[in-house]
Amino acid sequence: MRFSTIFFSLLFVFNGYAIKPAAATPFVPADRVVIEKRRVVIVRTGKFVRDFPSRRRAVISYPFVRSGASNAAALRKVRALLQVKNIFETSVAEYREDTWLDEFDYKVNYNRNFILDITFTVNGMGAYPDGQTRNFAINLKTGEVIKARDVFKAEALQTLAEMVDRKLQAENAQTLKEMEQDSSVTAEERSSYQEQLAPLKFEIANLDDMSINDKGVTFLYDAGFPHAIQALEPVGQYFFSYAELRSFIKPEGHLGIFVR
Repeated sequence: MRFSTIFFSLLFVFNGYAIKPAAATPFVPADRVVIEKRRVVIVRTGKFVRDFPSRRRAVISYPFVRSGASNAAALRKVRALLQVKNIFETSVAEYREDTWLDEFDYKVNYNRNFILDITFTVNGMGAYPDGQTRNFAINLKTGEVIKARDVFKAEALQTLAEMVDRKLQAENAQTLKEMEQDSSVTAEERSSYQEQLAPLKFEIANLDDMSINDKGVTFLYDAGFPHAIQALEPVGQYFFSYAELRSFIKPEGHLGIFVR
C-alpha cells in the first residue's frame, strides 16, 4: 500500500509538469474588445540615412482587435475601420516608400459599455515637424462610428453646437487677450491673427467629431491652421459632462446608459 502511494505521488509531480493545470483564460466582459498592439518597424538605408542618421527608423504601432464586439459582423467592421490605411489615408507600404514618417501610434481612451474610443497620432518631418490626430468613437454593437444624430436628439443639435461654439469663442478671445498683453507681438501681427481666428465657428457638422467615456463627451475641433501659425490654433477639445448633456441625449441611444 505504501509503495502504491509513493508511486502515484511521483506520477503527480513527475518533472513538475504531469498535472500542472492549464493557465486560466482571463475573463473579458462582453461589452468590450480585446486589443493586441502590433508594430511595424521601417528601417531606411542609403543617402537619406547618411544625411539624416537620426531618422533611420520609423515605427508604426497599430491595434489588432482579437475578439469582442456583439457579433462577428460587427467585429469585422471594427477591424476594417482600424486598419492603418484607413486612419490617415496612407498604407504601410506608402509609409515605407516615403521618408516623412517618424511615428504612428494610438491610445485607447475607453473600452466599455460597447463603446471603443481610440485616438491615433502620426508624426513626421518634411520641411518642418508636423503631425495629425484622429479620434474614433465606435459602437461595438454595430461596428460603426458613432455620429451625433445617433446619440443626440435631432431638435437639440443646433443648441448643442452653439454651446460648444461658445467654448471655442471663449478660447479664441483668451488667445487674443494674451497677445495684446505680449509686447513682442506687433499690432500688425495681432490684426493678422485676429483675421485667422474670426471665421472659426463650431457647427452642427462638427458634432460628429467626439470622444466618449463614462464621464461625458469631448467635442473635437480642428481649425486646420498652417504650420506657421499653429501656435495660435485652438486646442479644440470641449468637454461636457453627462449632467450637462442629459436633456440632449436620446434615452434609447448609445449614450442613454449614462443618463438613466
